[in-house]
Amino acid sequence: MTPPGSACSIALGIGLVDMPAGSAQGLQLTVSDIGAARAELVERGVEVSEVQEFPWGSFVFFNDPDGNRWSVREIPVRV
Repeated sequence: MTPPGSACSIALGIGLVDMPAGSAQGLQLTVSDIGAARAELVERGVEVSEVQEFPWGSFVFFNDPDGNRWSVREIPVRV
């Protein structure tokens, strides 16, 4: 799947790689609104961290049902 306007895609499926479930760490998605992204994850029943603010962006973190670790980030606007 490729988000609208994105230059990268994510492939989901069975048998695409030979990594054991739960071994992917540090997967990252970028969003334009971290608060909205967190709210949607919570609404869908995902246990997700509070928003963490850093100079290089705002992040939330969660594990998927297989145990893979994800981060979702909003890049700060540069002026």
